[in-house]
Amino acid sequence: MNATTMSYRFILVEHRGAVTVLTVNRPDKLNAVNRATFEEIGHAVQAFIDDDAQGALTLTGSGQKAFIAGADIGELQPLGPSAAEDISRFGQSVVNLLEQCPKPTIAAVNGFALGGGCELSLGCHIRLASDNAVFGLPEVGLGVIPGYGGTVRLPRLVGQGRALELVLTGRKVKADEALAIGLVNRVVPQAELMAEAEKLALTILRNGPLAVQAVIESVVRGGSLPVAEALRFESGRFGIVASTEDMHEGLQAFLDKRPANFRRR
Repeated sequence: MNATTMSYRFILVEHRGAVTVLTVNRPDKLNAVNRATFEEIGHAVQAFIDDDAQGALTLTGSGQKAFIAGADIGELQPLGPSAAEDISRFGQSVVNLLEQCPKPTIAAVNGFALGGGCELSLGCHIRLASDNAVFGLPEVGLGVIPGYGGTVRLPRLVGQGRALELVLTGRKVKADEALAIGLVNRVVPQAELMAEAEKLALTILRNGPLAVQAVIESVVRGGSLPVAEALRFESGRFGIVASTEDMHEGLQAFLDKRPANFRRR
């Protein structure tokens, strides 16, 4: 059953042309994520990956106050060591799915992105923030640590020293500071956030889909490799793309001074 026909309890999935909009929808909990919500997000992202008609995904939260205000504390509180490790690994697998998705994923952060919500945004390839967005990993104040990849991805985005300061203090950063430290790509007025996310997605989708996929693979996988291996990986992807119809169409369109007619697969 795909995302179009699947009925979800905690998320909403909408197809706007080739753009999938996935909205976490727990307004009474400020969109805090429990295991069931993670399961639904994972299912919807996999359905998006499997749907050849869909080219980009935007992740956001319902309402105007919160993107995802964190993990559901009531669910975490009674967990013992084994169960806590299990839910951490499960949450990581969903965030990994966003990061390793072969098609672009965009976080449209509309308000509080704390704890697990911040970590879900870190898993997306690109982050747009509304001007009222607030980011933070405040877990140490609760006697725990970020468990869905925050201690791994945040340092890679903003640097180790800055990440350690934010995680060890639990300090929250507003949108303007998030932009200044490289945590988000762009800050826009809240009323324009979803339109800007869709515009960005459509701009990406005008390009060769196989080239877009190869770029994502080169950046995401190459980022975990030594430089020499990453360069070899990039060259391999360059060679693969050079054998495709997309490259020939793109180059010929350039020579013909016309828009390229790429075929979505």
